[in-house]
Amino acid sequence: MITQRIKRAKEDYINLKPSICTERAHIWTESHKETEGEDIQMRRAKAFKAACQKLPVNIFDGELIVGTAGTFKKTGILTPEFSWKWVDDEMDTFESRSQDPYTITEEQKKFVREDIFPYWKGKSLEECFLSRIPEDTAELLIDTGIIDNDSKWRQAVGEVTPDYQDVLFVKGYKGIIEEARAKLEEIQATSVEMIEKSVFYKAVITAAEGIIIFANRFADRLETMAAEENDEERKAELVEMSKVCRRVPENPPESFHEAVQFVWFVQLGGIISENPLALNLGRFDQYMYPYFEKDFEAGRITRERAQELVDSIWLKLSEWVWTISANTANYFAGYNQFQNLTVGGRKVDGSDGTNDVSYMCLEATKRVKTHQPGVSVRIHPNCPEEFMMAVMELVGEGTGFPAIHSDYAGSQMLLQAGYDAEDARDWSNCGCVVPHFRKTGQWTAAVNINFGAALEYALNEGKSRITGAKLGLSDKAMDGYGSFEEIKEAYFKELSNLVKHSVTGTLVAQKLHSEMVPRPFLSTCIDGCMDKGLDLSRGGAKYNVGPVLTGIGLGVVANSLCAIKKLVYEDKATSLKELSDAMNANWEGYDELRQMVMDAPKYGNDIEYVDSIAVELSNHYYNETRQYRDLFDSRFNSAFMGISNYIPAGKVVGATPCGRKSEMPLTEGVSPFAGTDTSSPIAAMKSAAKLNHDVHTGGTLLNLRLSKDMFKNRRGMANIASTVRSYFNMGAFHVQFNVISDEVLKDAQKNPEEYKDLLVRVAGYSTQFVNLSREVQDAIIARNIHS
Repeated sequence: MITQRIKRAKEDYINLKPSICTERAHIWTESHKETEGEDIQMRRAKAFKAACQKLPVNIFDGELIVGTAGTFKKTGILTPEFSWKWVDDEMDTFESRSQDPYTITEEQKKFVREDIFPYWKGKSLEECFLSRIPEDTAELLIDTGIIDNDSKWRQAVGEVTPDYQDVLFVKGYKGIIEEARAKLEEIQATSVEMIEKSVFYKAVITAAEGIIIFANRFADRLETMAAEENDEERKAELVEMSKVCRRVPENPPESFHEAVQFVWFVQLGGIISENPLALNLGRFDQYMYPYFEKDFEAGRITRERAQELVDSIWLKLSEWVWTISANTANYFAGYNQFQNLTVGGRKVDGSDGTNDVSYMCLEATKRVKTHQPGVSVRIHPNCPEEFMMAVMELVGEGTGFPAIHSDYAGSQMLLQAGYDAEDARDWSNCGCVVPHFRKTGQWTAAVNINFGAALEYALNEGKSRITGAKLGLSDKAMDGYGSFEEIKEAYFKELSNLVKHSVTGTLVAQKLHSEMVPRPFLSTCIDGCMDKGLDLSRGGAKYNVGPVLTGIGLGVVANSLCAIKKLVYEDKATSLKELSDAMNANWEGYDELRQMVMDAPKYGNDIEYVDSIAVELSNHYYNETRQYRDLFDSRFNSAFMGISNYIPAGKVVGATPCGRKSEMPLTEGVSPFAGTDTSSPIAAMKSAAKLNHDVHTGGTLLNLRLSKDMFKNRRGMANIASTVRSYFNMGAFHVQFNVISDEVLKDAQKNPEEYKDLLVRVAGYSTQFVNLSREVQDAIIARNIHS
């Protein structure tokens, strides 16, 4: 049972509306006005320190873990240095937009328009990106749904896993400052490289001083509250919490409570510094367990109190709000910050790493039902049966948690990406389903690429069926192709063109990030930056892994090419001209032909005829992506991971040869098209497992729906567990399940007030069903339920 304090905090979590706080933007702007002409690394470090000195210090009723990035319990901040323009364009509709609305007052709007935005005009990352991006790339990239990297030039990158094991918990921020000062003393400023290193270390010191000041301000507030508190039990808690904030993150933690609070202060530092996506918690159970074990054996903590602390940070992780544009919200729907946390799996020496904290994490997710953190589990052949069943019990709750991963496949992906074997075995997840490591700088979600658009251009003279705009390379009408191979090659040519422009957009964004928005605070968190004397945005991490390009619509394109191959060239049941006419008519008046198309083999049913096409498509995509190199000379990486990107991507693609109608969603990750995986979950898994998961180092995602009946007893859960193990034995990387009936979901659409805490799996993440737009909700309901 959750405690009363957690119950009250959960009520706030599900009932409070996300509110915009302008304090961070105000402090950041005033600081930059004062530091004109200084090195940008120092300017950002000083702005961060100023925010730590001046942001409001709010502690809410009953909290054990404290800290917010602004005024409200559910605070969204503004980062005008990245982009103020979209905020100016959209904030009048913040409260009414269909996806991820925010509360903002008229007074706040007036303030930022008059006092904040004028300073940043012409100076923001967005404006510089738009001025530098080549026109032909912009035509495909800017708010089109064809290729999209909106979150890389309107927002911060995020996509970092702080290194608690070797950096933060070992040194504390006092130790980081001392190390940076020692590095400074060694520097002779007689070259450009040494001068830049000197600036880096000074920026690190400034940022580290900032987070210490921030924690001490909370300690001061807690001491004041304790002096005013009449309830003796709460007074003692406040005194203890003040001591915790006084010690961490300045010093290495010495207790479980201190370690949890340390982690949250680091998350807050990241939020304040850049409002990031995917600031991950890594292998939480591995670095937290020693503190629990030590406290528990000494009698300083009970399991119940430790669980309450884990529950508390789950709520804190869910309360902060990632402020994003309407376009970005369509791709990352549901107020999701993608803070991934990984439990289970092997230790570096190959032994099982499951421990008490692993189970606490599953329990917190089960009973608190927050959408953050994104809990992932690593499953290996010697995974304890008790842990596997705990995972299945959580799946059976219907929250969409946890994401289930093959321990072995994750390691193989990191080896493919160039990691040392020991580090590859220590992987954790980033964001959705990206295998990652804590000593890494990488853009794990650089660009979303619309496979459906590439097919449309190949079959429609390079034009959009919806707008008629000429955006592709082809000049050939669909009935002008003489063979299936010719069609396939035309598709590959169009896809290669989209990959090329995605690389261009990424390189421009990478260059601008390194020039304009270095990351002094997050550089304190990643091993390698201090040794190199180099900011994270400039290649400071131990590993600089190439950006990830995510393919959207693999299943739709495989099904479409399969229909053409079988019905036109083999069965000769229809013609390319008739298919083209049917798609131009959005299948209206072509019911018999559409049924024939729908009856053609579909990916997700273990049918080699169509699955082999999906494999060929995915292999081509990998080979095409890997030929390019990024700002740090690292190869680009491919992925079929899933966010809500498959829905906006579908909106810009007309009807497709597989029978899909115009503007309907595409497919996410390596999942089948909604409703077409009609055989069994095992068949769907076998289709997905045929892909070469290990080479798609940005991650692969399989999303399935299962009947609740499959989890009604231990035998049923054991059967699902066995199926998952078999899937991983075939080389696959990831699977996740929604276990909620259509009846419940449809009732939630009608009566949202009764389902505020109903979690569903959207794609690579879970969120509150009622916080999703109607079209996203409908896309989830459209998925086939296996029983």
